[in-house]
Amino acid sequence: MKNSVSRYVKSTLPGKVIMGMLGANLQGDVCEFRVWAPAARNMTLRLTTANGTQDLKMPYTENDQFAIEAFARAGDRYSYILDDHKPVPDPVSRVLPEGVHGPTEIVNASQFRWTDQNWQGLPLSEYIIYELHIGTFTSAGTFDSAIEKLEYLKRLGVTVIELMPVAAFPGTRNWGYDGVSLYSVQASYGGPEGLRRFVDAAHRLGLAVMLDVVYNHLGNEGNYLRMFGLYFTHKYKTPWGDAVNYDQPGSEGVRSYVVENACYWIREYHLDGLRLDAVQTIRDDSPTHILAEISQAVHALTQELGREVCVIAETDQNDARMVQPRQSGGYGLDAVWSDDFHHAIHAFFTGERKGYYQDFGSPQQIVRALNEGFVFQGEPFQFWQGRPRGTSSREMTAPAHVFCMQNHDQTGNRAKGERLTTLIPRGARMLAAALLLLAPETPLIFMGQEYDEANPFQFFTDYGDPALQKAVSEGRRDEFKDFDFRDVPDPQNPATFERSKLNWALTTGENVMLHWYATLVELRKKYVTSGSRTCRAELRDGVLEMQVPADQPVLRVFARLQNEAALPELHGGWERLLSEEADGYAVAVWAEAADSR
Repeated sequence: MKNSVSRYVKSTLPGKVIMGMLGANLQGDVCEFRVWAPAARNMTLRLTTANGTQDLKMPYTENDQFAIEAFARAGDRYSYILDDHKPVPDPVSRVLPEGVHGPTEIVNASQFRWTDQNWQGLPLSEYIIYELHIGTFTSAGTFDSAIEKLEYLKRLGVTVIELMPVAAFPGTRNWGYDGVSLYSVQASYGGPEGLRRFVDAAHRLGLAVMLDVVYNHLGNEGNYLRMFGLYFTHKYKTPWGDAVNYDQPGSEGVRSYVVENACYWIREYHLDGLRLDAVQTIRDDSPTHILAEISQAVHALTQELGREVCVIAETDQNDARMVQPRQSGGYGLDAVWSDDFHHAIHAFFTGERKGYYQDFGSPQQIVRALNEGFVFQGEPFQFWQGRPRGTSSREMTAPAHVFCMQNHDQTGNRAKGERLTTLIPRGARMLAAALLLLAPETPLIFMGQEYDEANPFQFFTDYGDPALQKAVSEGRRDEFKDFDFRDVPDPQNPATFERSKLNWALTTGENVMLHWYATLVELRKKYVTSGSRTCRAELRDGVLEMQVPADQPVLRVFARLQNEAALPELHGGWERLLSEEADGYAVAVWAEAADSR
């Protein structure tokens, strides 16, 4: 691929060949600095080592790149000066220890000693995802402190940890979707070495790790990409401004930048999957869509590495094309975040009908989500002014739908970040968890929901730019002015961030919900993960029955949704494994008795 960041080129040092990757790449005491910058006429490397700081003019090479070799070591820092402007970080920084405006630190990835040589990853069918935010998962908010909780996650029974974005963002408090340096691991979390230690420790326990990556936009503060090339285009607009340039002049290098970034996380950090944020806001009319190119590159790399890796897209469009094979016109991704189950559950149990919840609330929608993944498959969607939403899910497998009843968006994008713990009764939460974890679709748990975390998960930022500080605070209040919410938390206030941290004291002692989740996960692994890829759900007189698999069920779940009717009692070779009744709701789980199989 032209402009690829993984080409090999000859070094200018006699007798040596080093990698021609973009960024700073070490070979012994020599480092090659290479940058793609078609927007620059001249490029200077400002390098700071133990011997002081020097400015080195970078020769133009080819393919709109500048490159130079210099003596340097891991830990040394550098910046680029384009056409006599101020020094700025490398677009392919691996860590920014002084923040998004400071110099890049040279990292030697080969120094880390991995212990996961026998780890081969997990197939999608075994995914039980646990989504977490490093900054609020523990009181310290670092990769190393999160390692201390891995044994807990292993006991819970989840199989995949999904990290919210860790690419460098302004300040130290952020969800991560304001990242401005796609290759740089947030320094306050522990930087590259911290992420490597986390992934390695997870693999030792048999836990996979996937990462949320953001290719639909970049943040504003500390975003210097426009100085280097045509990374953005005015032709398309997104909720965050100009779209990333995937199909206009100058896009070839941008596409390489993004595709190689996807592979970079798999290669350098041994990650097991990627979650692509809000792909419906990506605009690309190229012959090969950028999502298909990412999928193809990642899967080719993982085949070479001999590992299982999944690429999952978030989209609100219920678009089956995401997971259709590339040869059939699809993008070849492995799964999609399938929001309809969440919306149906939330609207039914909370009674909320504003925003996109206006199209939900019927218990039959819960049934359709369980049976078909998508509730809306081309029907008019009032939140979209009556335009049709969705495509048929007939050709999609159940695991290709990622279901949740809470996640960072659905919790944190509420004005006050309330969790279901404070919104619906315990009996409803237990019932919903049973449907989530025993359906054949891929389940996702948001950190803390398994033990009924009461602290909210709120929207928080740490901008240094006064204009952005004011804009985000005022914008957050304006966003909810029609919802009768008062005292909307200020994202810039450190207290908003502190309120969002988990209270791990709730996991000690007898925690009914935590035991419920662990039991459901165990049942899932025994009866669903082992081979049940379909279900049949139906609603009768306020009782939802889900049979797994659809044709010859070995598991039957009864959930009382709307009335006081008793749940059915099964006989003739059926054994009740689990039951709960609280707050007017009831759920019972039955399995085919061992001696009747």
